[in-house]
Amino acid sequence: MKDTALTPTHIALGAKMIPFAGYRMPVSYEGVNIEHETVRNGVGVFDVSHMGEFLIEGPKALELIQKVSSNDASKLTLGKAQYSCLPNETGGIVDDLIVYRVKEETYLLVVNASNIDKDWAHISRYNQNIGAEMRNISDGFSLLAIQGPKAVEAMQALTSVNLAAIKFYHFEVGDFAGIANVIISATGYTGSGGFEIYCKNSEVQQVWDKVFEAGKAYGIKPIGLAARDTLRLEMGYCLYGNDIDDHTSPIEAGLGWITKFNKDFVNSDKLAKEKEAGPKRKLIAFELNERGIPRHGYDIVDQEGVKIGTVTSGTMSPSLNKGIGLGYVPTHLSAIGNQINIQIRKKTVAATVVKLPFYKGK
Repeated sequence: MKDTALTPTHIALGAKMIPFAGYRMPVSYEGVNIEHETVRNGVGVFDVSHMGEFLIEGPKALELIQKVSSNDASKLTLGKAQYSCLPNETGGIVDDLIVYRVKEETYLLVVNASNIDKDWAHISRYNQNIGAEMRNISDGFSLLAIQGPKAVEAMQALTSVNLAAIKFYHFEVGDFAGIANVIISATGYTGSGGFEIYCKNSEVQQVWDKVFEAGKAYGIKPIGLAARDTLRLEMGYCLYGNDIDDHTSPIEAGLGWITKFNKDFVNSDKLAKEKEAGPKRKLIAFELNERGIPRHGYDIVDQEGVKIGTVTSGTMSPSLNKGIGLGYVPTHLSAIGNQINIQIRKKTVAATVVKLPFYKGK
């Protein structure tokens, strides 16, 4: 198991540590519901330094990114970020990622921790014929997600950058917590606003300490991976390995909005045909009509009890106090308002297909 630079800090804070994507990571400190509410109503901090970072540089950088990613990276101006995915050759997804345009010919790709080696190999294979400069800087960098509606106010004292002026999916490179050249990005995985801070491993303890000092008056708390999962699920954000993987296409996963056919990319011809014909199945969101907790792997069944799909993500929503989930069903059963059932152990629980996000804010 690898550790992040902050692992000793998490242990000292009494975090419950679990193996995750090859790292020892904090799953919770006080409990998932308390931590979830902290982010929804105040400000909380996640250590997500296990995420991978690649630098793609040089005159061929954009050409490579355009070839391997589904979104149109030519639209990125300096200081802008973009959600995208890496399609594979067979209709599925290698990974989802965020692409940052850091300099004129320098792009930062932020990928999932469990896919670092797989993504690097995949991108490198296509780079053989393109020749961009690639650097895997994952092991040298840390990432903190400072999330919640009070994040801007709580963190403004730590930087000369006007945090309120950074739009969603934009970023600034500036001073933060006494460290120069930190990436301050208005991105996150919670739907409650805030920032992601990229800095060197040698700098992250200072950043962490100053963040908690500045946030003390705002009730800031450390947040674990369990609450990260409930927060992202309430927004309907896909989790790689659950809702999307090597066998799910971006079209059926509802990611057509990041799949741009004005350029040639890996498997774009087949994905364009799938979009035109319509996918055979779709990722749906559902809410239980009665008490129960849907879990990953549970069967989705029709009114006659015949299996029509599988729950990919599910939980008891702390904000809504009801069971919510995602799963794939045949397209003709995916309409909003459609009635389905979730097989929870021996009980069949009625559910309704709903529009995302589950959590609409306050």
